[in-house]
Amino acid sequence: MKLYAIGYSGRDKEKTYEHIRELKEIGVPEPDSVPELYDLNPRLLNKERNIHVIGNETSGEVEIVLIADENGNIDVTVGSDHTDRSLETISIQKSKQICDKPIANETFKLEDVIDEWDDLQLSSEVYEKGEWVKYQLGKVSTMISLDEIKAFLQNKEVELRNVIVFCGTVPLLDGFKYGEAFRCSIHSNKLEKTISLEYKITFLRE
Repeated sequence: MKLYAIGYSGRDKEKTYEHIRELKEIGVPEPDSVPELYDLNPRLLNKERNIHVIGNETSGEVEIVLIADENGNIDVTVGSDHTDRSLETISIQKSKQICDKPIANETFKLEDVIDEWDDLQLSSEVYEKGEWVKYQLGKVSTMISLDEIKAFLQNKEVELRNVIVFCGTVPLLDGFKYGEAFRCSIHSNKLEKTISLEYKITFLRE
């Protein structure tokens, strides 16, 4: 099973480039392309509800995730593209490789939610200073469409078979937050169902 993450996948290109310029001001290098594809180690996938990180500047990021089996059948779930923000200023690729990628155990079948794709809602919260703080909230419509995702992957010669793809996130509500735990979810109004993910962040000594 291969693992990829799509970055800079905002549907509003003007806002995406504005975000890139903001990140550049704090030292994050510009991507080679928009969107950008990051090839990740499949061993980073984590379903244990606990990740270990080095340093106190890592944060989760709610993502809609496609899971394609060897026959091309696709499921949809939620995951967290946990990233080392300090390392991100040196290399985005390395910042993504150093942290586990938590993923939910439950899934939707793509065929069951494809007609409401844009209306699927993503949300996340960070646990800091003894309380859960709202971190992200938005619909999948803020990201490139499913057809664009498929075309982008095809252009990058990534076949939707035996692969897991983190497809992008929604904007932060109030900047980066670095907490002791992270939780996120994806909600389908049509199915009246929410798939959730929660994990603890254990800090290792440097």
